Amino acid sequence: QVQVVESGGGLVQAGGSLRLSCTTSGLIFDDYTMGWFRQAPGKEREGVSCIRWSGGSTYYSNSVKGRFTISRDNAKNTLYLQMNSLKPEDTAMYYCAAGSIWRGRYGGCSGDDFGYWGQGTQVTVSS
Repeated sequence: QVQVVESGGGLVQAGGSLRLSCTTSGLIFDDYTMGWFRQAPGKEREGVSCIRWSGGSTYYSNSVKGRFTISRDNAKNTLYLQMNSLKPEDTAMYYCAAGSIWRGRYGGCSGDDFGYWGQGTQVTVSS
């Protein structure tokens, strides 16, 4: 049984930082593209960042480019998202997902490509 579990969310002031983690079990972690998605109330889900199985290639949405850094430790089956210079508009539920398709550095992260999802961790940025 595949499990995807996020952690590290919380409440932070604008300009602050948070580091999200995502651990998986029941799948061969380094076979999968991993991604972070977010959804705020009343808004569509957004593909924030994705990373290829090897970790050698990444994608960032324009809204987080330069502020967020995705990384993975295949030995620990863990995905990370370092979020710096947080803004109130970053407030959302953040989801980790595993998928089998890599669209390239400029191809984006499509939720349709990801078959395994966590329950999410809430990030709230106060102004």
